[in-house]
Amino acid sequence: MMERNRFLLRWVLPIAGSALAIIVVLWLYRDLDVEIFLASLTTAEPLFLLALGATILLEQLIRGWKWRQILYDLKPIPTLSLFGAILAGYGLAVLIPLGVSPLVRAWLIARLEGLRMASVLVTTAIDRFIDGIVFAMFAGLVAFTTQIPGIEGNVKAGLALAGALNFILFSTLLYVLFIGRSPLGRDDSRVSRWVDWLAVKGGRRFDGLRSAIRQGILWPHQRARQVGAVLASVLMKLLAATHFLWAGLSVGVVLDVLDYPFLMVFAGFALVLARVIRVPGGFVIGSGLALKLLGVADEQALAMILFTTVISKVLMVGIGCIVFWRSGVDIRTAKLSMAKSHGRA
Repeated sequence: MMERNRFLLRWVLPIAGSALAIIVVLWLYRDLDVEIFLASLTTAEPLFLLALGATILLEQLIRGWKWRQILYDLKPIPTLSLFGAILAGYGLAVLIPLGVSPLVRAWLIARLEGLRMASVLVTTAIDRFIDGIVFAMFAGLVAFTTQIPGIEGNVKAGLALAGALNFILFSTLLYVLFIGRSPLGRDDSRVSRWVDWLAVKGGRRFDGLRSAIRQGILWPHQRARQVGAVLASVLMKLLAATHFLWAGLSVGVVLDVLDYPFLMVFAGFALVLARVIRVPGGFVIGSGLALKLLGVADEQALAMILFTTVISKVLMVGIGCIVFWRSGVDIRTAKLSMAKSHGRA
């Protein structure tokens, strides 16, 4: 029974998901003119593509600064070190598409800064929960302010509902995480017994796991750092919304100002949904559908998506590999370590 489930998870579901993704993409771009599409690629304005790459990196630099605010009371770590770890995490996640990015960045920072990986990993969860709450707020803003002809009803209602569920989910997770900090300090609490049992099963490497998790559940004491962490997340979303602005300008596409947050939110939800149902290419499918709803020609839309995806992947993998090299970590060792960690999870 276990072998059959493993076979389904490892082979059947990914193959079925990939087949479904290919079918959806072929349907979405069934009227694509290849010559016009290739012309869009070859005549794109390089200056705007450079601006796209700079924006992608700036967004991650701000993420590094935000993570520094969360980590500060555990250990003040330079923003550039955290920025490098983030890019290394994304880069390795491209090579191992198993959602290992938070594990990689936590493992790398813990290794370089002499911290427990569990402590650092919890701070990445706090980082993600804040992002989820802010993203939900953007979804609500888009649902109530965007005016898109022909999709005033179901799409806007769907975005509003998804945003509300997202807000409730991540707010609850953040609340439960901090509420759980106190019981972790008591040996007789249920959560402490569960973590201690997990530590015993994990062997010597998991010694002190409960203490490490508790140390990682922290929020900056300084009000300026608290506000800064939240504002940084807002700024990141604003920058993410400009990705299609620069990609569109490179091929001559200009949309209304509020269309760009709509693209970010719609593509973001599509990406999450695709990951849940094990269908690759969620960003391509979601972005393509959103651009089609906005009336962008298929050839230009696909070029915009291709530029955004390729530039992002090249930057993440390229700089991520440089970070591993400069930190003295063998990327093959990192891949094996993360694969094993994901397998245990």
